[in-house]
Amino acid sequence: MANTFGSYVAAGNQQTVDPNVLSALPDAAEVLEVAYHQESAWAKAFRLNVRNNDGSNEDYFMKVSVDHHGKLALMGEFESTSAIHKIIPEFCPKPIGWGTFKNDSNSHFYICKFYDFIEGVPEPNFFCEQLARLHSSHTSPEGKFGFHCTTYNGNLPQDNTWCDSWEAFFANGLRHVLKVREDRAGHNLELDELMPALFDKIIPRLLRPLESEGRAVRPSLVHGDLWYGNTGIVDGDTEEGIVYDPASFWAHNEYELGNWRPERNKFTRRYFQAYHSHIPKAEPEEDYDDRNALYSLRFNLHAAALFPNQESFVRMAIDEIRRLAEAYPEGYTGAAA
Repeated sequence: MANTFGSYVAAGNQQTVDPNVLSALPDAAEVLEVAYHQESAWAKAFRLNVRNNDGSNEDYFMKVSVDHHGKLALMGEFESTSAIHKIIPEFCPKPIGWGTFKNDSNSHFYICKFYDFIEGVPEPNFFCEQLARLHSSHTSPEGKFGFHCTTYNGNLPQDNTWCDSWEAFFANGLRHVLKVREDRAGHNLELDELMPALFDKIIPRLLRPLESEGRAVRPSLVHGDLWYGNTGIVDGDTEEGIVYDPASFWAHNEYELGNWRPERNKFTRRYFQAYHSHIPKAEPEEDYDDRNALYSLRFNLHAAALFPNQESFVRMAIDEIRRLAEAYPEGYTGAAA
């Protein structure tokens, strides 16, 4: 991976930048510098300093990844960010483009506006107001749950196949995450034994009431991987923040908050309270905390798939499924949805 990046994004002028990157930049006269910014296990990021045709300078953020999954992940990030930007432009970086290097068909890029973020977690009131605005735009195609392309949580592809029912979509997506985890980490007998309780009792008990007895879930566009590491403070005085690196799909809005439950993600009760001052808890409200636990379970299983050598994430998932199974031994007993 390092050799590929070095060949096509070495520091310097536009002659060292891949032609397809140049063509994706709007109104660029010259690339003045390409500077290494940061990296993860599956991508590297750079800051592009560009002189525009009008003589102004502008910075862009460029993420680079490789192989088939890297290409799909960057496409998913572009499409997710574009969907968020269409609803609330000020809540995410403006997406510029994505594509494949002309000089290396195995390397791919995504470009958006660059920010110098200030360290910390965004101020909860304004941040949650913006998030609630995003979730309140119920403009899913045909009112369905899903997304028009695969989106990636890290290097984990999500099953975004369109569904009419939130319960069905959530169950399908969770089965997919479990399969990816098993492919990467192998069988876990404890987890396997809990699958009937999870899919036959817990999920129907906690999600079917949302779509029963005259109730309905209106699909909301979610960021999909909203932990503090995917937010940035852009104003040091107000601590107002934006989101980036999304893995979006149309979902029950409360799904987003499942990633806030683990303390490691640094969204405290203040964020829950601020969010629900704009969007109330769904009915039946008495199920709220365990619904949140169920949604959080999926994020812990994401982590188990992303980091298959860390047993703690699987253990957290197993313990939560056991707790919920004990709480709801009969499963769903209400009227059919």
